[in-house]
Amino acid sequence: MITINVQEAKTHFSHYLDEVAKGESFILCKRNKPVAEIRPIVIRITEKRPIGLAKEAFTVPASFFDELPEETVALFSGMTP
Repeated sequence: MITINVQEAKTHFSHYLDEVAKGESFILCKRNKPVAEIRPIVIRITEKRPIGLAKEAFTVPASFFDELPEETVALFSGMTP
């Protein structure tokens, strides 16, 4: 993180703003005492991400929620059917 004084920030504001856009953070000082932090805003994604690489919407079939056969449950339990 870079420390800059107010005068430096005022003189080269556009440059520092470009650096912030690239992900850099700065401590802004007044008379060499830190008073603020300038950092990029974290943009939160509000739309849902697609599952996998499918172009269309992924749906779970209703049969997914059906009970498993006894043989399968036995295998998960460590028993032999």
